[in-house]
Amino acid sequence: MKKIPRIYCASIATETNTFSPLKTDLKNFKETFYAEPNKHPKTPTLCSAVFPLLRNKKNKGEIELVEGTATWAEPGGLINSQTWNYLKNKILSEIKKEKKLDIVILGLHGAMISRNCIDCEGDLIKSIRNILGTKVIIGITFDPHSHLSKKCLDNTNIITVFKEFPHTDFVETAKHCINLSMKTFYKIIDPQISSFDVKMMTILPTSKEPMRSFVDKIKHLEKNKIALSVSIIHGFMAGDSPDLGAKIIVITNGNKKNGNKLSSQLGMELFSYRNNLAPKTFSANSSIIEAKKLSLKFKRPILIADIWDNPGGGVAGDSTILLKKVISMKLKKVAVGSIWDPLAVKKCHAVGENAVIDLSFGSKISPLAGGTIKKKVLVKKIVKKAYQKFGSSLVPMGDCACIVFDNIEIILNSNRCQAFSTDIFTNLGINFSEKKILIIKSTNHFYNSFNSHVSNIIYASVNGIYPNNPKKNKYSRLKRKIWPIFSKPHIINY
Repeated sequence: MKKIPRIYCASIATETNTFSPLKTDLKNFKETFYAEPNKHPKTPTLCSAVFPLLRNKKNKGEIELVEGTATWAEPGGLINSQTWNYLKNKILSEIKKEKKLDIVILGLHGAMISRNCIDCEGDLIKSIRNILGTKVIIGITFDPHSHLSKKCLDNTNIITVFKEFPHTDFVETAKHCINLSMKTFYKIIDPQISSFDVKMMTILPTSKEPMRSFVDKIKHLEKNKIALSVSIIHGFMAGDSPDLGAKIIVITNGNKKNGNKLSSQLGMELFSYRNNLAPKTFSANSSIIEAKKLSLKFKRPILIADIWDNPGGGVAGDSTILLKKVISMKLKKVAVGSIWDPLAVKKCHAVGENAVIDLSFGSKISPLAGGTIKKKVLVKKIVKKAYQKFGSSLVPMGDCACIVFDNIEIILNSNRCQAFSTDIFTNLGINFSEKKILIIKSTNHFYNSFNSHVSNIIYASVNGIYPNNPKKNKYSRLKRKIWPIFSKPHIINY
């Protein structure tokens, strides 16, 4: 009878903006997503899609499954030491309880940094390896906005990374990790991991060229079995990590020499696109002026993406800079989704729908976020424990309110989150298709949901809130030469 593997799975994930004034503790994990062993919901989250997939295999009798803890915190500032120690030790204690494991599958992010650990994922993986030894197979999934460390590479058998940005393929990535890990267990494959340091830090949206074709190319390489897996680490510019920047990962079947060659070729090809990867951006003032001009030409709304006041990058998401420009220009039929302000939401819920109140909201965290707005507003709609969709995942927004003044509708939320889909508006009673201008806080995860509903997308680069320029960011741990800090990082002794 064919032996079936005994698999343990767990997920700890967040993205740490080391420059953010926000802090991350256990409360942040528990208020966003926290599932004790065997309590994971049926629906996947961005980094825990391995759970429902493995359950399905268990139900088919293909594996024995031990479910561990799964948790995710909305990106924020440094994780405090007590929180990281607690989460790490929780996973390690769950593993130590098991007498026999064949495979460990971890849904991670890749950009977690705590006050006492600059490489949380590497630290966790190495600790698991020390407990279980070299024979147990360790497979991990990563978000591309991560830091790939030597510790991660040295202690894993399989690494798969979301290829798409927006990350619409997180379930497929988890499935790929599981399948390769099981093939390794059955000795069908002998995975060899190769990596290449692209020495570059920029934004790499896969919804536009040249990244669209580059991702299609690596998918073609996998389909034609040139490699078992090819992944791109984009890097996360707001994380002060020694491993900052883009990397290529290639997994071959027992042929590391070919993997090294392919990862190098792909890495240098990606580097050659460096000046054309990031989307064209407009200043705060120019983005509103451009949106007003375009709104006179088109029937469908103009979308402005506030790419740097994005909670998905670890900032507050409470900037009022763009909204204040809308107010000063007396623009009408505008919707904003969303502004994070738990106290303002609480006040709206206290007075109820259809109440007219004096309200101060926004810009409570940073002096660079535009300043608080004070207005007499109509509380149009309140929703408790609101959600928005992101693929097959549900993203909690917490208690929310829709307020209205001067023909401007604004969503206030109590859980920090970026805009992922159009239901951020519809769930709060806003008919976004009737608006002239939509303002959201997101870098690119919004794209698939919004693109077909708007006539134009304007990427607004509002400086000050997010460390958006590697040349100016004060990295203390980065010792390697990367572009654009250095123009020619691949030239030795440059």
